[in-house]
Amino acid sequence: MSNNAVFEQEIKTYTTKQNAATKLMEMVSNLWYNHAVELVLFRNQLVDRRVSHILNVHSASQELTEKPISVFETMKITEALTQLHLCPARIDIGKLALQLREKSVEDTAIQHFLIGELKLADVHNPIVPRDVVLYGFGRIGRLLARELIAKAGAGKQLRLRAIVTRDNLDAETLEKRAALLRNDSIHGRFDGEVQADPSRNALIINGITVHVISAQEPEHIDYCAYGIQDALLIDNTGAFRDEKQLSRHLIARGVAQVLLTAPGKGIPNIVFGVNEQCIDVRSQHIVSAASCTTNAIAPVLQLIEKELDVIKGHIETIHAYTNDQNLVDNMHKKSRRGRAAAVNMVITETGAGTAVAKSIPSLTGKLTSNAIRVPVPNGSLAILNLEIENATSVEQLNGLLQKASLHGNLVEQINYSNNCELVSSDCIGTTFSSIVDAPATIVSNDGKSIVLYIWYDNEYGYMHQVMRLARHMAGVRRYTYY
Repeated sequence: MSNNAVFEQEIKTYTTKQNAATKLMEMVSNLWYNHAVELVLFRNQLVDRRVSHILNVHSASQELTEKPISVFETMKITEALTQLHLCPARIDIGKLALQLREKSVEDTAIQHFLIGELKLADVHNPIVPRDVVLYGFGRIGRLLARELIAKAGAGKQLRLRAIVTRDNLDAETLEKRAALLRNDSIHGRFDGEVQADPSRNALIINGITVHVISAQEPEHIDYCAYGIQDALLIDNTGAFRDEKQLSRHLIARGVAQVLLTAPGKGIPNIVFGVNEQCIDVRSQHIVSAASCTTNAIAPVLQLIEKELDVIKGHIETIHAYTNDQNLVDNMHKKSRRGRAAAVNMVITETGAGTAVAKSIPSLTGKLTSNAIRVPVPNGSLAILNLEIENATSVEQLNGLLQKASLHGNLVEQINYSNNCELVSSDCIGTTFSSIVDAPATIVSNDGKSIVLYIWYDNEYGYMHQVMRLARHMAGVRRYTYY
């Protein structure tokens, strides 16, 4: 075959894949918007994604499977799903495709297989939507707003009703808030419409009215006056950290629960996937989602502790700079953080080593930790240097982590990467809290000392952990198949 003929055949093959991806997108959208069934591919979101993205995540599945899952495999599964009576759910069609392949299921038996695998006869999942208030509208608050609105159309889970800020609210300030929501220097333009409505002190986001409330004292707000009842309030300010301070939110009319997006004192600190089942979170009035770093390291540490038994270790976090640091050299209450963030590496403290013991008590007293803030705006790295009781090898350790990314209760948290070219910016936009850099794994000759490199998006990845915990607290978690 001539070079031109090969080239033409390659174009034809790719066009066939594009057509299949387009058909898959249509079915994915129909299931989501009409039936509240969200399909993902190895936890990668497929709703409102481009054809190129759909094909790329299929190709990237090779890191988890010997042979990548093809768009034709997932299209057959999705076609079968459209014929079933499904309750609101989140279903991983990559995992289903892998099961079909391993069990050699014939095309004619796919629907029967899905009924049994998804246990549809046993699923009864009525969901009563819950109102949400965002108290604070900074980096995490705006990402939460994006996600809440993006999932509002058919998810019928969490409904963003109000945003509380502490500035004087006028037309100019409201428009500035809208502009910050529309455009983000790291995460790009919001895929939706945002209008400022000064006459009602509101943002109209994708046609949904979100009240913007200006208040200095949380207990003085009457949310019921805005039609908000039994709300879950997510505090993103970092201003209130303990039970006494956060309880002020509960005095306000219309608030039932409070979720803090920072480490909390004297309240349950929950890393979703790790310890949310240890207490009855739904009965708690105030809960902390811990820190981004704790959410990155806790899932991996829980796995290592369970399988290999941690003796002791040190956690070093190479962390993106944050709004807490200075843009140029100036006074700061904390050591070194006063130096210009974008041109310095800054050694600073982190409580992650201690905080992780709140979610994994068996690690109490075993870990030390420190942090280095570096000149990148987002995307961080945790280095876990651990001594273990049960000897292992690089192959065994990476195999353990890869398995955890496919099976078990940590599949939403742990992503496994075998990409030896991975860098921090590649991790921006991930929904996982931990990305294992497999090529960087180190194991000593005796197998008792290991070093793991865990990447994480300290904004977007953490935000998804907050969302998972929020749904769990609110009692609106859909049926999930991973």
